[in-house]
Amino acid sequence: MSKRERHAQILEVIRSHRVSSQEALRELLIERGTEVTQATLSRDMRELRLVKVPGADGVGFYSSPEEWDSTPSLDSLLPALFHSADGVDNLLIVRTMKGGAQTVAAGIDWEEWPEVLGTLAGDDTILIILRDSVHRPVIQERLERMATRG
Repeated sequence: MSKRERHAQILEVIRSHRVSSQEALRELLIERGTEVTQATLSRDMRELRLVKVPGADGVGFYSSPEEWDSTPSLDSLLPALFHSADGVDNLLIVRTMKGGAQTVAAGIDWEEWPEVLGTLAGDDTILIILRDSVHRPVIQERLERMATRG
């Protein structure tokens, strides 16, 4: 199976199932006859830009970029998901409600703020790496302001 065919299979699976983990996705692919290693699947998911978004029940599931257009903007996400922000030097830690970190991090990445080098997200914590320590209070204040607009 070619990479393009495998990518198409992955997208088909996440559109037809609420897939909450890489292992669950891998098992669904195997059921369809597509054997894939965890490392290859992880790489494919990165290339497809899949992100985990929180469901209404609090359980996260993978979503594709095509569905991001229907995903609420960072302005509308932060009032519901933001909890706090604090940091040191060029590192900012953002706490979100349980299950909200990956969605908020994707929203921050989507904004393409020049001060932000990148984000890493867990379940309820985001690490924002900034280009310079002078940007930390600017980004922290921007996020807090966006969170209080709702």
